[in-house]
Amino acid sequence: MALENVKLTSKDRFKLKHFIKELQKHSGRGTELVSVYVPAGYELVKIIQHLQQEQGTASNIKSSSTRKNVTDALERMIQHLKLIDKTPVNGLAAFSGNVSEREGQPNIQVFSLEPPIPMKLRLYRCEKNFILDPLEELVADENIFGMIVVDKREGDVALLKGKNIVLISHSTSDVPGKHKSGGQSAARFERLRDGAAKDFYRRVARHAQDSFFPIREQLRGILLGGPGGSKEEFLDQGELTQELKDKIIAIKDLSYTGDFGLQELLEKSQDVLAEEEVVEEKQAMQRFFFELSKSTNLASYGREVVLHHLQMGAVDTLLLSEALPDEEIELFSAEADKIRSKVILVSLSTREGTQLKEMGKFAAILRYPVES
Repeated sequence: MALENVKLTSKDRFKLKHFIKELQKHSGRGTELVSVYVPAGYELVKIIQHLQQEQGTASNIKSSSTRKNVTDALERMIQHLKLIDKTPVNGLAAFSGNVSEREGQPNIQVFSLEPPIPMKLRLYRCEKNFILDPLEELVADENIFGMIVVDKREGDVALLKGKNIVLISHSTSDVPGKHKSGGQSAARFERLRDGAAKDFYRRVARHAQDSFFPIREQLRGILLGGPGGSKEEFLDQGELTQELKDKIIAIKDLSYTGDFGLQELLEKSQDVLAEEEVVEEKQAMQRFFFELSKSTNLASYGREVVLHHLQMGAVDTLLLSEALPDEEIELFSAEADKIRSKVILVSLSTREGTQLKEMGKFAAILRYPVES
């Protein structure tokens, strides 16, 4: 799923993140929260039959309160699925369970969502928490970064997907230690050592090239790190292609290599990753402010004005603050969909996002000039 050429829209990401955040608030007192994933194209009736069988199994649960909560959650899930005519195009993620905060006062709720892209996973789990990893991976897949950690001794190439580091290759070098063996001149020894280091850097660069180049359009950037001057030597001698060099967004000095080095590189790159997360919205907001400052009549803001421009088909990019209620985001996004406008949800973590909130939370970049 991670490397398929599918991209979530800003609206999809917001909806999915909000759904995940809401479900993360809930936890059971036992393994009583039910999670069900239905793959695209799979018959719902087979899922319902499976859950009915699980109801019989649940009768064997020793704890009376857990047994009741599980059977009630399964029943609510079954009734919910029976109301759906057929499996949605992209499959279905559904969750049910007792979300009451007061013991002895059960509140069995059902939550369901059609994923924004097709899912292949079929899963039934009954745990203390809802199983949200598959949905979190969909969000994480939108933020794929390359990672290279290297020194003269070893080199690692990995992918960073969300907060997960996926190691692709680990290489060790034949570079001799700093102390020369007997019978060699110091100059000759250093030449041999430098030549072995250069060969090793080239080998690590080839691994990076083979791993990153096929997915270069999806990579948000590459993080490079290593102890001392090794990372600069790698850039100079490793013969990484210019296209991948141009994708390097951070070069960090590290104390370690290997697994510890990858973790250290992730920790030291948090500032850069946070900036990359909002780069699209920052660029859009900067364009909005440019059009506004130049009085080109290609920018508008304020709820009623932006809504009017949406309804007349003039909006190219709709900018909505994440501070807005979900209902407002859904309403304006639906209007934008009618005229195929791009929707960008602007976070509050940037100066531009704060400015949008202060301006009324609604803004638009227009397709053509509209007199105010």
